Amino acid sequence: MTAPYPDEATLAAAGLRLEHAGAVVTVTLDRPEQRNAQTPATWRALAGIGDAIGDDVRVVVLRGEGESFSSGLDRALFAPAGLAGEQSLAELGALDDDELDETIAAFQQGFSWWRRPELVSVAAVQGAAVGAGFQLALACDLRVVADDARFAMRETSLGLVPDLGGTKPLVDAVGYARALEICATGRWVEAGEARELGLATIVVPRQRLADSVADLVAALTEPLHGAVAGLKQLLVGAADRAHDEQLLAERVVQAARLRDLAQAMRGA
Repeated sequence: MTAPYPDEATLAAAGLRLEHAGAVVTVTLDRPEQRNAQTPATWRALAGIGDAIGDDVRVVVLRGEGESFSSGLDRALFAPAGLAGEQSLAELGALDDDELDETIAAFQQGFSWWRRPELVSVAAVQGAAVGAGFQLALACDLRVVADDARFAMRETSLGLVPDLGGTKPLVDAVGYARALEICATGRWVEAGEARELGLATIVVPRQRLADSVADLVAALTEPLHGAVAGLKQLLVGAADRAHDEQLLAERVVQAARLRDLAQAMRGA
């Protein structure tokens, strides 16, 4: 049994909005006046959403309200007073090793469920996606990117590193050397370059972003759920398997699909 979704008050305090319609869940970063800056409360609520998503959900859409997708970490956390109810970065740095590791691991949970095998996640990115915003977009399977979108990893300019799960998908997409250059310099990656590097699944005019995401969601929910989940299982592991291992994986997944189809036909 899954946990309940975080309540509206919790989501609002975390700067999030949630819609669940049939097989599709839409998560909206909803602090437009702060360019959808994120806080630990955001990450805890995102983790709670992941815990609550049940077997009826096939696609999760992630979007940002307003002009920017997300400007990243709320800079108030750098101030000595920090944010009310949250530890400042200085206080985090004063934790002992085990406490600090547990704290960062809890933050990462909000970013780690988006690629679960039974789901397909789609980020709709417009404007700036910086730091934690870039990493959250990278957490998704697919990225539909507006032509005004631009990405940057600014953690190193703050004396930090990306630690919310963004380093592996970035390297997987663009390779080690380009990932190092992007993160170490903190430069902007504009929409066109994002498409060339494989960071963007598709780039569309800003005014077409919502319609393009809706079209993609419709296409993703049309095939039988088990087929898409099985396909994702094969593709996610393909790079780490030898050819013969991939052939075996294909046989195993296909056998499961054939058995499911045969059972459905018998029950029809």
